[in-house]
Amino acid sequence: GLFAAGECACVSVNGANRLGSNSLTELLVFGARAGEAAAREAEQAARANADTIKAQADDEERRIREKYLANDKRNGIRPAHIRNKLRHSLEEGCGIYRREESLRATCATVSELKEQLESVGLDNTGLTYNTQLINALELRSMLDVAETVANSAYNRTESRGSHQRIDHPQRDDERFLTHTLAYWREGEGPRIDWKPVTITNLPPGERKYS
Repeated sequence: GLFAAGECACVSVNGANRLGSNSLTELLVFGARAGEAAAREAEQAARANADTIKAQADDEERRIREKYLANDKRNGIRPAHIRNKLRHSLEEGCGIYRREESLRATCATVSELKEQLESVGLDNTGLTYNTQLINALELRSMLDVAETVANSAYNRTESRGSHQRIDHPQRDDERFLTHTLAYWREGEGPRIDWKPVTITNLPPGERKYS
């Protein structure tokens, strides 16, 4: 029941070579396809059970209250502290130019920050316009994405498109003409796997920065 468009849909129109932060094809072409498919699904889908949805919402609200808003959480680590550490780690280890040592360090740092998030505390424990709570909730998703990016980059020992490994400067089509797949695992980093790229009329070309 989830329909996605744009970069989050990962249709890989341009693979690792999307240029200039422009994703119009993915937005317009595949946005239209996703919208049409969502409309067809909505016409055929059975009505959701309101009681079931409310029970799920109540469970999630209870989890948020216990994890972030309880009085005994006030002395925990602030979300901003974890977010700043995350930003610096990604800039240092997973920026434009990458190498094994820095990527390994970033993977380890992100894993540590996910553990620290379990001890997060908020100054504002209210439910009205609580931007600190929103930041804490978003931070968990940011850490999951960062862990996926860092581990994927660490395991791809080649350079391709915007992924530049100083220690592996050449493209390796024999091993890595593939999509990177990351599988979530409880209590540990993602499992990284690969899916072969289907080549039709246009073979991939080399992207040069000079």
